[in-house]
Amino acid sequence: MLSLMGFLTVGAILVLLLTNRVAAVVALAGVPVVTGLVAGFAPAEIGEFVESGIGDVAGVTAMFVFAIVYFGVMRDAGMFDPVIERIVGFAGSAPATVCVATTALAAAAHLDGAGATTFLITIPAMLPVFDRLGMRRLVLATCVGLGAGVMNLLPWGGPTARAATTTGVPVNDLWVPLIPAQVAGIVAALAIAWFLGRRESRRIGHPVAARDGVAVGAGGDGTVPTGGAGVPGGAAGPPAAGADGPADAAEEELRRPRLLWFNVVLTGAVVAGLVAAVAPPELLFLAAVVVALVVNYPGLKRQTARIEAHARGAMLMATTLLAAGVFLGILEGTGMIEAMARSAAALVPGGAAPALPVLAGLVAVPLSLLFGPDAYYFGVLPVLIGVGEQFGVSGVAIAQASLLGEETVGFPISPLTGSFFLLVGLSGVEIGRHIRHLLGWAWLTGVVMLAVALATGAVPLWAA
Repeated sequence: MLSLMGFLTVGAILVLLLTNRVAAVVALAGVPVVTGLVAGFAPAEIGEFVESGIGDVAGVTAMFVFAIVYFGVMRDAGMFDPVIERIVGFAGSAPATVCVATTALAAAAHLDGAGATTFLITIPAMLPVFDRLGMRRLVLATCVGLGAGVMNLLPWGGPTARAATTTGVPVNDLWVPLIPAQVAGIVAALAIAWFLGRRESRRIGHPVAARDGVAVGAGGDGTVPTGGAGVPGGAAGPPAAGADGPADAAEEELRRPRLLWFNVVLTGAVVAGLVAAVAPPELLFLAAVVVALVVNYPGLKRQTARIEAHARGAMLMATTLLAAGVFLGILEGTGMIEAMARSAAALVPGGAAPALPVLAGLVAVPLSLLFGPDAYYFGVLPVLIGVGEQFGVSGVAIAQASLLGEETVGFPISPLTGSFFLLVGLSGVEIGRHIRHLLGWAWLTGVVMLAVALATGAVPLWAA
């Protein structure tokens, strides 16, 4: 009975999330409460399960909220502007360096873990360069996707926070062992970008003569040449912050160029503290937010305005994580997870179970086409962990292997995430062609990361 109710709960949540019929909060919190009541548990018991589940995710939720506010404040203050300027200046007019610079810019912009911000910064800055050289916009979208995807493994990027919530393991314990794999992923993404740029150079016969601001051959991927944000006729569109200066006077007012090095040192100290685990991540980001606001924006009105400016994204993620705590608390408290694991374990050949981490890593990128971050990390991963534990396979290993592709490297090909549509929309490419063009390269990057994780022992080749 409990096994059936558990599978019905997970199945209903997956259907609701995959079909976008309700908000994630509604599915994650509402469905398990209903199935818990149907399974015969009293409201008071369910309340205890919910309290326990929310308590388990409180730390991760706090970390995510303060991380979003902190990096938002750093972006407002202009800490990322010099990086953008140098990368755009480095690109020049050679397709290979343009592609490498685009990937590097996307990786740098994605330091705050927000896909929408990355795409809004990178694509308007680089699209005029691609059009001027006659380079395909599919290549632009691929380079941006690879850079952002590898960086999405950061603890505040989303998937890692969700995996930490599901496993009950501190987010640092998941991420730090995967740092070598992430570095290898960045190298692989840059190498792929260089290869794509060289191929574009041969295709267009570089150098290409430009005409009326748009190079001959622009839009060669079947798209209509547009500007930075869908502006027709090859117009540059709105300038990216840091490329041609702030977009307007309001942004200029927020910049703090005199505090650039202070902000860089502060950010470096936070990242170093995360890696060294000198304090819980939520405490590090809380302290960083306090210092950043006091130094960059003194005064009640300015500080309140900065917090309100980034509150929407923080609250959306916070409510989702808290709802996930409800879901996990009920499934664990009622015993549904354990019952589901026993039922599923009976279907898994004993000889294949020790390879679950490797198998999860190998299929992680393409699974992003089927499961969004909430559906996978809150619906599928708990079942996989339960199955693995029946055979003595570490749930942490399965989670870490999943993080090497599922909604990290794979999120730029996932129509189940809102930022995906921003990526293809700003680039002006067709969804199907974009997925086909990026899928293979993203999968290759994920496999490279998995190989490094296996070599470093972060993911076991065969769990005993």
